[in-house]
Amino acid sequence: MGLSLAVIANIIWGVAALYWIETQPVRAVDVVAHRAIWSLPIATGILLWMRRLPATWALIKHRKTLLWSALGTLLLSTNWGVFVYAVNAGRATEASLGYFMLPLLTIIVGRFVFQETLSTAHRLAIALAVAAVVLQILAYGSLPWISLVVSTSFALYGAIRKNIVADSMQGLFIETLCMSPFALGWLWFTGGAGMGAHGLRVDVFLLLAGVYTTAPLLTYIAAARLLPLSIVGFTSYLGPTLQLLVAQTALGESIDLATAVSFGLVWMGVVLVSGQGLLRVRRQRRQQV
Repeated sequence: MGLSLAVIANIIWGVAALYWIETQPVRAVDVVAHRAIWSLPIATGILLWMRRLPATWALIKHRKTLLWSALGTLLLSTNWGVFVYAVNAGRATEASLGYFMLPLLTIIVGRFVFQETLSTAHRLAIALAVAAVVLQILAYGSLPWISLVVSTSFALYGAIRKNIVADSMQGLFIETLCMSPFALGWLWFTGGAGMGAHGLRVDVFLLLAGVYTTAPLLTYIAAARLLPLSIVGFTSYLGPTLQLLVAQTALGESIDLATAVSFGLVWMGVVLVSGQGLLRVRRQRRQQV
């Protein structure tokens, strides 16, 4: 059951481009505003059902929690906006590369922010990720900014979440609560942020943005409670793999040699880190027997 929930969550994340492409021609910043507004009542309802809303309000009263959440909100909204922009601009492949780079960027953040020790496999993986970025610069004459913003924003967001005593659903509630005043102001300023301007179909996808945001998060939380984190972490690579497949098939994007080699370098790093993690888990199990 737990494995099925983890796979479902990552499938939803993996095919997200197919959902957000349906919001065209609404701008990415408008989509982020709708996503924040319509996620808040869904997250509120879930916390009420879980009887955790009072505890969540208690967290908000702590100034430190609110400040960290506000910073996390900025990073999360940046991540959302750049991903939607990439999908609408025909650059979903670059976004998927960013999510493949995410575990390696997380390792770098852990080293410099939390002073975590890097193993040889970690160092090699980071070197491969750097090589992938250098290759992109040499091939195109510029930084792969979509990949870097997607991965860096979420890696830093993860680091900030370590300073907040809240689970994923509580965090989403607090973050969308922080976004909502700005999102509502944006809707008022823009006359609806695209709502009612492009037909009923687009409006429905905008209204259901909250459901699409919270559904995979809820299933992922359930999976994390039922499965060892090592297995949950392993399933997380399904998401960016599907993102790449969707970009190359359903969205009709093409991948050139430089990008393909960049993916190969990042994959090699991911395999190194994952392999080391699996070996560590096996050793721990043997010691417990």
